[in-house]
Amino acid sequence: MPQQDRAYATREAILHAAAEEFDRLGYERTSLTAVLARAGLTKGAFYFHFPSKEAVADALVERQSDLWARMKESWRLRGLDPLSALHGMFAESADRIATDVVLRAGVRLNADREVGYPGVPSAHVMWEKLVAVHLAEAAERGDLRPGVDPEAVARTLCGAALGSRLISSATTACADFPDRIREVLGHVLPCVASPGWELSGSQTASEVP
Repeated sequence: MPQQDRAYATREAILHAAAEEFDRLGYERTSLTAVLARAGLTKGAFYFHFPSKEAVADALVERQSDLWARMKESWRLRGLDPLSALHGMFAESADRIATDVVLRAGVRLNADREVGYPGVPSAHVMWEKLVAVHLAEAAERGDLRPGVDPEAVARTLCGAALGSRLISSATTACADFPDRIREVLGHVLPCVASPGWELSGSQTASEVP
């Protein structure tokens, strides 16, 4: 194996091992010793790629941020109506979190970092704003019932999604997170969508290239 490929494989092994420990125990309770043992690597190999445990956590947070940006853009380019695109983004997010421990750890690390900093812009706030934009666009198209407040619905959806993830993480390691999210969508969207709206083109993560 070429040296560049070996270096990449080692870096990915570190990220995956750290993700499994962070996902299981959180940042504070995860030890570098445990990460090295899970990855089957020495400290020297680790420090060649990362200067600290915090640097690994930073890389995981950055990776999940990049994935969400790509995912949002992919749904924007599909040309779906706003509610269908919103349904698709929520469903795909849940599918990916359930099956990708590296992503799941990045999401947990990012959320944990935001605790204790009220009023500071966070990933949760950004998701609420993104969802509210989709809902406002749906209202402009006549796809929401009269009197529905897009921002209130956005808060409801994002709050339910966060609660679902926390419960799912604690009970099934997020295995049932996709089902929980689809339950939320199945209850909320029909209550706010106009009678003529129909879901269209919502692919899941397994159908996305």
